[in-house]
Amino acid sequence: MIRIAETENGKVRGIEAADPRITAFKGIPFAAPPVGKNRWRAPQPCENWEGIRDASRFAPIAVQDTPGLGDDVYCREWHVDPETPMSEDCLYLNIWTGAKSAEEKQPVLVWFYGGALQWGYPSEMEFDGERLARRGVIVVTVNYRINVFGFMAHPQLTKEQADAPANFGNLDQQAGLKWVVRNIRAFGGDPEKITIAGQSAGGGSVLSQMACPANKGLFRGAVIMSAMIRNPYEEGGFGVPKPLREAEKNGMNFLGFLGVSTIEEARELDAFYICQKYAEYRETFSFMGPAVDNRFCFGDPLALFLQGKSADVPVMAGNTEDEFPAYLKADSEEEMREKARAAFGERAEEFLRMPEALACDETGCYGKINGLECTIKGILDRRTAEGIGKNHYYYKFAADIPGWDNAGNFHSVDLWFFFETLAKCWRPFTGKHYDLARRMCNYWANFIKNGDPNGSDADQLPMPEWKPYTHEKPCEMVLWAASIEKNNTKTTIEWKEKFGAENEVEYLQNNGMMSPVPSINITLATDTTDIGLIRSQCKTIVCDSSWKAIFAADEAAFEATWDDMCTQLDGFGWQDLVKFDTEKYQPVIDARKAAN
Repeated sequence: MIRIAETENGKVRGIEAADPRITAFKGIPFAAPPVGKNRWRAPQPCENWEGIRDASRFAPIAVQDTPGLGDDVYCREWHVDPETPMSEDCLYLNIWTGAKSAEEKQPVLVWFYGGALQWGYPSEMEFDGERLARRGVIVVTVNYRINVFGFMAHPQLTKEQADAPANFGNLDQQAGLKWVVRNIRAFGGDPEKITIAGQSAGGGSVLSQMACPANKGLFRGAVIMSAMIRNPYEEGGFGVPKPLREAEKNGMNFLGFLGVSTIEEARELDAFYICQKYAEYRETFSFMGPAVDNRFCFGDPLALFLQGKSADVPVMAGNTEDEFPAYLKADSEEEMREKARAAFGERAEEFLRMPEALACDETGCYGKINGLECTIKGILDRRTAEGIGKNHYYYKFAADIPGWDNAGNFHSVDLWFFFETLAKCWRPFTGKHYDLARRMCNYWANFIKNGDPNGSDADQLPMPEWKPYTHEKPCEMVLWAASIEKNNTKTTIEWKEKFGAENEVEYLQNNGMMSPVPSINITLATDTTDIGLIRSQCKTIVCDSSWKAIFAADEAAFEATWDDMCTQLDGFGWQDLVKFDTEKYQPVIDARKAAN
């Protein structure tokens, strides 16, 4: 195993992970500390060190609100420790590698954490790279400046450093990525096989890095998780960069709030004092985020991605089932139609023809949809219809998430599964969840290795095929815990109460629709590989659609679920499966007829 590696600035000693075949290198500096004169400045070169630097502990996280003090779901999940070390000196990265030598040339994942560009850190529990490293992927998690330290803009900064006037957090990410390109060989990695990935604001950062011309050739794949955050009923949205002049005005306003007039004065203030004042500031004024500086950022990264003006690499993108619902609130159907016309203009009638548009829940919400899913699918549909980009793989995470808080498939819960770190979570996950996590981590590792998520599971059998999303065949991979345990979910409880049966078999027997059949001894044909893949995928589609149909709010929702299921099944060759099974089971039918 590689326990000592030599970087461009000196040697580092890592520590064995829980699996001794994996080495974790934590807290490796990739840039100079962004303090003093380097505050609100592009990352500067790191100084060399003598001897072997200890890399067994995470470095301090970027200055931000103290983690673990809230009562929201994120403080229960991973922002749990108020004692987490924090410092303005935060430009460090972490590496997990299973390589035995520097000659192995393993593929590399470079990860950017989320948190609205205001919070977050790479040492969060879910970001442990060991499980991916077991699969032959080197994992790098990069720390970067956030909030006021990462995204301050000001006319004095623009005048002082015209080549990098803003977007310091994004520049940190870029510096970390370039460090990986220059140094990852020492850890057994291949600099020509890098995939960048992130979730939420981290996924938005991936879009930003993809849209930056200076990053051309630095990576060959991208994973964008829960990051295309747009409300289909409104213009703009989270993550849209502000014009530099507007961002500068926000910065000037903040310096006035601090009680100083110059950047030089602000650089002399204590970082934690600035952080405290920024927390007070954002109660009334805008968060600080990316700005269009025409140096790093040249426009809305999502719009540039839609237009094909970003890195042309394979993309995996998706969302969780319960993220950011969007809707039109109205007291009547006519009011809803008026709001639809205001939202969509000349395309309103096109929208109103969809059965979901006039569906209304008990709170008066019309056209309620998952805003993220709508945005992602719309963008992928447009890109593939116009022939933009390489393969696109879309997923929807829809597992039943346990816990007293009934949090559902909340924003970021899929991170436990992609990193396969469920054991670190307080939630009472069971075997089906661990099975799902293993498969999701496999898909992710395969994509990082090959630009294609498909491959075999731990038993060497092919996993359900994940087809690319195209305009002609809009395929999706629904990631959910397929087995439903007795009395363990809201769904099974509702089934029992509604139908007076523990399961579907008992229901059919109670209603005279199923009866015992004679026992026979017949050798059945064995599934071919193709049939096995079709069967697995069709089973997933039918099971998922069945539960949704059973509890559909109305007939329109039922019909929409049915139509969607049929479309998906048509794309997976279910006719071949029917033909194969008809021939396979005909001897059984004949034998049972003879026995009766």
